[in-house]
This record gives sequence, C-alpha cells and structure tokens, in this order.
Amino acid sequence: MNGNIIKNAAQWLVITAAAIVITGCAGSYPAAPAGAASADYSYKIGPGDNLNIVVWRNPELSMSVPVRPDGKISAPLIDDLNAMGKDSTSLARDIEKELAKFIRDPVVTVIVTGFVGPYSEQIRVIGEAAKPQILAYKQKMTLLDVMIAVGGITDFADGNRATILRTGENNAQYSVRLKDLVKRGDVSANVEMKPGDVLIIPQSWF
Repeated sequence: MNGNIIKNAAQWLVITAAAIVITGCAGSYPAAPAGAASADYSYKIGPGDNLNIVVWRNPELSMSVPVRPDGKISAPLIDDLNAMGKDSTSLARDIEKELAKFIRDPVVTVIVTGFVGPYSEQIRVIGEAAKPQILAYKQKMTLLDVMIAVGGITDFADGNRATILRTGENNAQYSVRLKDLVKRGDVSANVEMKPGDVLIIPQSWF
C-alpha cells in the first residue's frame, strides 16, 4: 500500500515538473536578432513633423509648415495635400505637380525638421520603464538608445523577461535582456530596433 502511494507521489512529481518546464517554454520567446534595420530605410513623414518647403526662385512660396494631425499640409497655392507616410523627395514631387498649375517648371525641396514620424513607425515603450513613452524611430536605433531615452528601467522591472513586439512581422515577439544590458553593461544584449516595435517591460514577481 505504502509502495503504491510512494509510486503515485513520484509520478505526480514527474508530471508536475514536466508541466512547469512546458509552461516555462510556452512563455518564452526567441531572442531578438542583433541586426534588424533595412539599409535602404527612408524616413517617412508623420503628423507633428515640421517641413521647410523651398521653391526655387519663388521665395514668396517658400515657407515652414506643420503636418496636421490628419497627415496633411497646407501652403500657398496648395490646399490639403497629404504628406503622411511619404519621404521628403516624394512630397517635393507632389508639391511640384500642384504648383505647376500656377507657375512654370517649379523646383521644390522639402526639408523635414522636428521629427515625429507616422504612428505606424513610432517606437512604444510600456511597462516598467522609468519614463514609458513613444519615440520617433531613427535608422540604426538600438535597444540601448531606447533605454537611454526612457531613463532605464525601474527597480521593480524584470528586465531579462522583457520582450519586443514586432508589428512589422505580424506581431512576432522576441525576448531581450534589458537587465544585462542596462545594469551589467553587457553590450551583447544590445539589438537593433525596427519601425513600429513595442518594447514591453514586465514587473518582477519578487
């Protein structure tokens, strides 16, 4: 009788241990790839950006304009032209087409200042960051750059269980080692970010 009880208890221990291992594996994610950004990335204009529009030989048409919350701009001889999601060169060509209705062979240059970028490309940091916030994506931006911008992690963060939700890859999720990177200076834990990434920093259970 006692032998059966011991045998059953041993079986339950094995099953419980297996369940813990399986649960741990199910909650883990592959490590984020070290290199992520595309070499041919071009900055996309978004609401909140400021644009310097320069029309060659037409200083009266040259001006600085903000991109409105709806992603459009207004300028002399131009009403409600969509700017969101375009790079500066594409927008310059669109402005030239509009101005060509009124002046001959316009030559336009667009310079972006006050970078914010489209919502779909912004980096979002949530959870146990010192200053959770939204950041404009910049080419070659790394996890360390993000950590500097948000002031690091809190004392309650479980940094090595942090993850990156990569919206550009159908919401694939990758694990990152924030504690090793921020607290221990382990640069091997640094990875490149991608446009639209969401950095999730969980709270420690202990």
